[in-house]
Amino acid sequence: MPDSPEPVPSAVVFRAKTVYGLVALLELASVHPAGGVLQAAEIAARQGIPERYLEQMLASLRRGGILRSLRGPRGGYRLARPPEEISVAEVVACLEGEMAKGRSAGTGTPEFSVVAGLEAALERRGQELLAARSLDQLLRERQVLGDAPVMYFI
Repeated sequence: MPDSPEPVPSAVVFRAKTVYGLVALLELASVHPAGGVLQAAEIAARQGIPERYLEQMLASLRRGGILRSLRGPRGGYRLARPPEEISVAEVVACLEGEMAKGRSAGTGTPEFSVVAGLEAALERRGQELLAARSLDQLLRERQVLGDAPVMYFI
């Protein structure tokens, strides 16, 4: 018998495009109060995201009504709405599509049904968590991390 329980693998993991999309949206949320606009190249350089890949995600977010694009030499992207009105669930749905619904109950035995019920409950809880979090909340968390003092050890 092991001394400590095995670590539980994460049931919900964002794909790279969702992580990159959320990071880009945090950049845009940080300049939103001043009416700021950022170009994809600027976001890509700041965050180390491949620019072509980022452009694809930003285009999806624009089509999803989360971003607006502005043309011209001072063009770029900006949030379509205030950060507090954009939920993480909306961003995930835009970039990943609706989360895959639970699998079938397998062979239909009570055991498979119990496991399928657990999976459905996990899906509901995950969606509730994502729906309850806004870009503004993530931005505030980022600011707290950015304000943390750096400690150097010798």
